[in-house]
Amino acid sequence: MDNNSPNITWKNQLHSIIYEADTRIGKLFDVILLILIVLSIIFVMLESVKGLPLETYRLLNYAEWVITVFFTLEYVARIISIKKPSSYVFSFYGIIDLLSTLPLYLSFFITGTSALLAVRALRLLRVFRILKISRYISESNRLAKAIKDSRAKILVFLFAVLVLCIIMGTVMYIVEGEESGFKSIPISVYWCIVTLTTVGYGDIAPITPLGQFIAAIIMVMGYGIIAVPTGIVSAEYTQHQINKVHLNTQSCSNCNEDEHSDSAKFCHKCGEHLFNDHE
Repeated sequence: MDNNSPNITWKNQLHSIIYEADTRIGKLFDVILLILIVLSIIFVMLESVKGLPLETYRLLNYAEWVITVFFTLEYVARIISIKKPSSYVFSFYGIIDLLSTLPLYLSFFITGTSALLAVRALRLLRVFRILKISRYISESNRLAKAIKDSRAKILVFLFAVLVLCIIMGTVMYIVEGEESGFKSIPISVYWCIVTLTTVGYGDIAPITPLGQFIAAIIMVMGYGIIAVPTGIVSAEYTQHQINKVHLNTQSCSNCNEDEHSDSAKFCHKCGEHLFNDHE
């Protein structure tokens, strides 16, 4: 990045450090952040262990406060380094970052909230950006989009399965009756669902030959039903693979959009120039 460029401000430089995984200092910052997140999770887990020396609990509390202050400053820096703060504040990572910082402050007013600091484990998802494994980021984005595009078909499929369970549960209620544990239609539908999904708790089982035959059919159908959602998502994913675009980890300093192709110079969402260390 050319620091002499008139278009580059201290906010651009701060954004590059905090949001980017392309620069050396940006990667170092994120690695330190990851280490602190892991340490924080370990400290929270140790605080829940009974019987440790009192001095240990005191040190763990001090260490947790130091990390929390660092996360607070990081959260504020993320907000001021972007032109549209709301795009970060209300994003997935923005909400997680806030939730991972608040519990220790809330512990002044509500006891027991410090245990909620374990939510910081979700921040470890940033490891994908830190390691610069953009190929996996691209694949995960395509998989997520394939699942999203398949939701209508999957919902229709699940509705059909629910109708099937109601019908078959009613049939089992008529065939087996209360003597076999099928005391009502809702209970019979419950049995059908756990059988169809191959869970099979075993708390209810058919006794009559006809009931066992129907149960066997439901079990076999269960294996076929499991494959249907997988096929739906796979078909969508294959379609996305045909027209795939290789994405990188670069984040827009204006709108926080982070899905850009490797050759992109401007944000495809707002048109902001994408600063990087190669310019």
